Amino acid sequence: MKKQAEAKAPEELTFEQALEELDELVRKMESGALGLDESIAAYRRGAELARYCQARLGAAEQQIRKLDGDVLTALGNDELRGTEP
Repeated sequence: MKKQAEAKAPEELTFEQALEELDELVRKMESGALGLDESIAAYRRGAELARYCQARLGAAEQQIRKLDGDVLTALGNDELRGTEP
């Protein structure tokens, strides 16, 4: 894991990079491979990355709403699975 001092600010990452780093942190925390202090640092970094990703997704949704003229409709389960004919 990157040390906190070496880690880029979330705003310097692409959405995909932030999500990948968040996924890596979660895997390490779930594996139990981190000590207490490392786990706390990983949790802080993960929360920071999660907030950033949520904000980016919110901004993307606003852009889509604007492009679609505020006419977003909920997708059905078949559409979400990609099985709609």
